[in-house]
Amino acid sequence: MSIVKINVLTVPEEQREVLEQRFGARAGAVENSDGFEWFELLRPLEGTDQYLVYTRWRDEESFQAWMEGGMRASHGQASGSQASGPESGEAPKDGEAGGEKRKPAATGSTLWSFEVVQQAAPKNA
Repeated sequence: MSIVKINVLTVPEEQREVLEQRFGARAGAVENSDGFEWFELLRPLEGTDQYLVYTRWRDEESFQAWMEGGMRASHGQASGSQASGPESGEAPKDGEAGGEKRKPAATGSTLWSFEVVQQAAPKNA
């Protein structure tokens, strides 16, 4: 079955709009990746400053291939560098002005990994 990767981003209230705009600008960056199944950016409603970036993949190999290829390419990274781009709250390289990075929207990031063991969908979907 599929695997789920959830990136937990700590985002101060004053940076929420920035983060959401950066994710909006990344539209299409992952959707054509082999093994990609689903993406959602979840905004907190109450009691937390943590956004959840939910992605679902066919398998771990598909996710790792995205991390090493598609994700790094879309964020202008060299192999082996620290993650940046919208998923970590930083701007992609091509969005940088005057060679300077924009301030990250997130102040922290944690990656959770899960294996889907059960699922359900509406019967008329």
